[in-house]
Amino acid sequence: MNSFITLLVGSTAGGHHLKAQSDTTAQGSETTRTEAGRVKPRFAKRNYYLQLATVFVGFFIFGFSENIKGPAIPRIQTDFGIDEMQVGTLLSFNSLGYLLACSFTAYLARKWGAKAVTLLAFGSMAASGVLIFASRTYPALSGSYFFMYVGNGMLEIALAVLAARIFVGNTGTMMNLAHFFYGLSSIVAPMIASGLMSVTIGGYTLDWRGMYLIMLSLSVIPMIPAFLSRFPGEEEHGGERVPVKQLMRDPAIWLIVLVLSFGVISEMAVGGWLVNFLEKAYHWNTSSASGMLSAFFICFTFARLLLGPVTDKIGFTLSLILFSVFSGLCTLAAIWAGEPGAFLFAAAGIGIAPIYPTVMALIAKKYRSGSDSAITFIVTLMGVGSVIGNYLIGAITDGIKKLFANASDPELGLLRGLQAGYAFIGVCALLCALCGAVLFAYLRKRKELL
Repeated sequence: MNSFITLLVGSTAGGHHLKAQSDTTAQGSETTRTEAGRVKPRFAKRNYYLQLATVFVGFFIFGFSENIKGPAIPRIQTDFGIDEMQVGTLLSFNSLGYLLACSFTAYLARKWGAKAVTLLAFGSMAASGVLIFASRTYPALSGSYFFMYVGNGMLEIALAVLAARIFVGNTGTMMNLAHFFYGLSSIVAPMIASGLMSVTIGGYTLDWRGMYLIMLSLSVIPMIPAFLSRFPGEEEHGGERVPVKQLMRDPAIWLIVLVLSFGVISEMAVGGWLVNFLEKAYHWNTSSASGMLSAFFICFTFARLLLGPVTDKIGFTLSLILFSVFSGLCTLAAIWAGEPGAFLFAAAGIGIAPIYPTVMALIAKKYRSGSDSAITFIVTLMGVGSVIGNYLIGAITDGIKKLFANASDPELGLLRGLQAGYAFIGVCALLCALCGAVLFAYLRKRKELL
């Protein structure tokens, strides 16, 4: 705990209070000045802590919203009678909501301000919990999930932009620390979700609908520090908006898009498919399968906490290569080893955890004068990759299941399908490393290696 406080205070001092010119502008809209023109630091410090609370608590709630679906999906399948292909389609369709949000969030942020967009994102997530609770048909649930992912996409952009503006010192460490809170909530999310689904109140069992209502209602909490703080504007950050056409001419940004897309597919697919895989391939009960998902997020979370300083030390690009290779090999080894190697599914979280925050740190450093535009461009295209990735996992699983269908052993086809679909998650991690290697060579050649 002492080291955590030292890290946080050190970053605050190094990234803000010792950089007078940057800090005065970034925090200036909340600070007041004395008659001599000096900024009263206590107001800047208070505002910075409110910004930290918004980012950290925001990612904490984000982790809940993204990772309670694992235990819920098997029940949703049972209630609506849908197969694996439809699950993949559901998740892909929901990713379209995320992608849509990425396309208009930057515009809303320019028109209304990042603070208003952040509040709207949290409010949308809370409202989606009500809609999911009221869903009684598969189309209604799809629409509710779509709306939830719209809120998630808006929040993703808003938090990423705010973090890029305030984490000017120890960027890799602080980005990983912020995303540590995402992983922290992800550890307990599957277990809490499983527990809530079995809770009975007044003769009514919450099931997955009531669980979503309660968990997504927590989105109201981070609205409090967001409302009380002042967000630094783009002009206060010292940058100018970079035209999209200019970004598109940079080969590095396309490589970053590929790195992030493959990394996020490999990361996010675990929350939706691991519990399903363990229950159907190895016949684990829900508690055991959810426990393994929680173990994945334990590895995932503490990797972000501990490996953040490593990324600052050895470089962002090299870190992306090493960590994604480790994750991909662990995933494929787990499938090859069968049930005794299931612990390697959890170990894969160590490697995949730093990918997203490290890419965000790389963007913040490389595109310091236009991080808003770069983040929006990259995350939007990443959303396209996420849509395709979720669909492919479901399609591969269903296709291989039918290919190996055998009347004498009907479970063999399902097992092979699940193995093939989950193997694709590991392959995406290896493709992330391959694209990272190309990016490393490109940046080193231009002497821009980060």
